[in-house]
Amino acid sequence: MTKDNRDLDVESVSAHEEDKTLSQEVLEKYDTDAKVRKLKNRKLVFLIAAIAIAYSIYHLYVTFNPMPALQARSIHVAVGMGLIFLVYPTFKKQDRTKIPFYDWILFIFSLGTAGYLMYEYNEIMTTRGGIPNTLDIVFAILTVVLVLEAARRVTGIILPILALVFLAYPFISHFVWMPNMLMTRPFDLGDIFGQLYLKTEGLYSTAISASLQFIFLFILFGAFLAKSGMGQLFNDLAMALAGSKQGGPAKVAVISSGFMGSINGSAIANVVGTGAFTIPLMKKIGYHRNFAGAVEASASVGGQILPPIMGASAFIMAETTGIAYGTIALAALVPAVLYFLGVIMQVHFRAGKENLKGIPKADLPRTKEVLKEKGHLLLPIVGLVFMLYTGMPIAYAAFYTIVLTVIVAGFRKSTRMGFKDILEALEDGARQSLSVMIACAVVGIIIGVVSLTSFGTVMTSAITAFGAGSLFWTLFLTMLASIVLGMGLPSIPAYIITATMTAPALAEFGIPVLVAHLFVFYFGIFANITPPVALAAFAGAGISGGDPMRTGFNALRLSLAGFLIPYLFVYNPAMLMIETTGIAVNATEFVLPPILEIVLITITAIIGIIGLSAAVEGYFQTKLNVVFRIILGAGALMLIIPETITDIIGLVIVLGIFILNYMKNKKQSQTAATY
Repeated sequence: MTKDNRDLDVESVSAHEEDKTLSQEVLEKYDTDAKVRKLKNRKLVFLIAAIAIAYSIYHLYVTFNPMPALQARSIHVAVGMGLIFLVYPTFKKQDRTKIPFYDWILFIFSLGTAGYLMYEYNEIMTTRGGIPNTLDIVFAILTVVLVLEAARRVTGIILPILALVFLAYPFISHFVWMPNMLMTRPFDLGDIFGQLYLKTEGLYSTAISASLQFIFLFILFGAFLAKSGMGQLFNDLAMALAGSKQGGPAKVAVISSGFMGSINGSAIANVVGTGAFTIPLMKKIGYHRNFAGAVEASASVGGQILPPIMGASAFIMAETTGIAYGTIALAALVPAVLYFLGVIMQVHFRAGKENLKGIPKADLPRTKEVLKEKGHLLLPIVGLVFMLYTGMPIAYAAFYTIVLTVIVAGFRKSTRMGFKDILEALEDGARQSLSVMIACAVVGIIIGVVSLTSFGTVMTSAITAFGAGSLFWTLFLTMLASIVLGMGLPSIPAYIITATMTAPALAEFGIPVLVAHLFVFYFGIFANITPPVALAAFAGAGISGGDPMRTGFNALRLSLAGFLIPYLFVYNPAMLMIETTGIAVNATEFVLPPILEIVLITITAIIGIIGLSAAVEGYFQTKLNVVFRIILGAGALMLIIPETITDIIGLVIVLGIFILNYMKNKKQSQTAATY
């Protein structure tokens, strides 16, 4: 090896290390979940790993050996909290190389919250009938305090503050100075903390039930996929398929981040993980750093709405609404495809406007070679979809998919998982689950208060009152409320809160529960790319070196289709491939609408989104002037509105401008060729 080559290798390694360091710094800045201790004591490292592995094995065990709900859920929370106090530092600048004595005390207290319920379970359920005594209240208060502190360390301050606001409500809701619509009967400590700790309607609510039964297992599945090399497969496959196209690296980012975001359920972690690879490539071919960070953020957030996994939110939606998972995943398919089409088309038109080329094919992997080397890793996902659509219980399907992943990974030496890899995947899955678990526990506090005080009914009444009987304005207010409630939250707790607080308002207009939940789910998710608290976009800016707010507004513009699509499927549910005529609001089963209706609304929406993307970017074949952009945007919106007359007018406008611009570009090309 020559000296020059050695120097090049050293520089390459150095650059790689710098990228990793930057990614970790950005992840810790915008995702507090990443701020973990780095212990020097090997015995402590081994102990924490052993607890995490045991935590994962516990979840695999209870899948087939169920326990009473209160006991199983309390163990899920208690051990998870204990791990948080050992893994996450108390303060940002605290020494992360050791565990202070008080965190060991909090660890023991955490285990005690479940231990007490296990010991007193029969008394609580029979003799006391769920009515708390003094010791019950003491342990309930202790558990709430521990949950809020653990959440502060992992998710940041926003979610605990929101929970404290709700927790304060039943203490003051009977005061005479409260507005009439917010007044309730007086509640004592037993009412409030008994609801939160002794029942499955508070801390151990359906949110924790979903975390225990579904979310944990799918996070564990993601950890096994990551250990087998699935992330590299998505990157390589996207590079092979789209890397050489116009603006190729940005299209690679959209494809790979969308798929990975669907599996891992964390938009911010996905931005940092895949963005460390895709954002530098986008900048290298000429995309502005603000736009590059926004592309990664938009795609990663979009992964949360992409079937089949939808960041595990689909399974919670199934649990919450009683609607079959297959129905939800099928309903979410067309809107998700339209969303990603909108992002890709804006990326494409931006590349055309700025003449940004792709990566030379010689520098890219070949699709055939990628599939030959790692294509077998797609089999577990295919198997998962098959098992879910055949009606297998979700928890069983997740368990068998994990087993299938280990088996399939063994087909090739490059992906084979040894015993050490399996243990590391069990540990990684447990660690990655902690942020979702504790967020669901805090959401349980909110759910408990809402259930105790009927605050959800108040929220519903307020939204419908301000909507003044108008469906559109009620939808608009519901959208705003969902975005505000979803700010700074991971996708799963964001969905649970919006489903509890805002979705019921739409029932007043006869909107089926599936449509209502998908509507609020979209906007709760998009809070991550909606300034001023666009955490996913800020993370993208941290990787790209761009301005956080400008990156946020770029992400908002890239995701414009996502803000329109929910309105579209509310007014025409055929887009969700369900027939809603004459069915009850709480219906859980739907028939398929006429195929022609699905095809027509999908085609008009596709043309409309392409037209809207061209109008936003000001380019189609050649640059569009301001007048053409306004007219094209109006025509595109007409196509997106599900009415026959508007579709016809919109189609004429969009196709007319496309044809004019195509002919203009052709004429310019001929003129250039002449010279």
